[in-house]
Amino acid sequence: MSNLSDADRDAVTRQLGRPPRAVNAIAYRCPCGLPAVTETLPRLEDGTPFPTTYYLTCPKAASAVGRLEGHGAMRDMTRRLAEDPDLAARYRRAHEAYLARRAELGDVPEIAGVSAGGLPDRVKCLHVHLAHALAAGEGVNPFGDETREAVGRWWADGPCVCTDDSTDSPEAS
Repeated sequence: MSNLSDADRDAVTRQLGRPPRAVNAIAYRCPCGLPAVTETLPRLEDGTPFPTTYYLTCPKAASAVGRLEGHGAMRDMTRRLAEDPDLAARYRRAHEAYLARRAELGDVPEIAGVSAGGLPDRVKCLHVHLAHALAAGEGVNPFGDETREAVGRWWADGPCVCTDDSTDSPEAS
């Protein structure tokens, strides 16, 4: 894990409930200051190809996204993708941007052309889309931007984990 401070590593471990794998950097920090998205290398430490470059680590954000998925947001987005050529073109550009960033991190022929989250033909995982939108910024991933808008201020009631060593609780309430 090249660009992770000990505090970030600890926070991400608490968020995930396990040590993070092949993290290159924190790609996005939550407004509360904790990591929310990691940038993961395209090959794990054991050599396994890993196509998910942007990994949503914040459990509060992940829960908010899970609620959207549970209400059928992906089905609606996939339908719109098939009906709107402009949206499909912007989504394809998001796919290409995802692949370009991963290529900068390393060449893994086994996953060439494969991004994540159903890109570019369907919408499969809003967690990936939100992570991509948070890391890359507004305007790069249209469904990531929509997801960010829909989940709202997941951080508003405080940090997702306690980083104080005096407690082992993974949730700060």
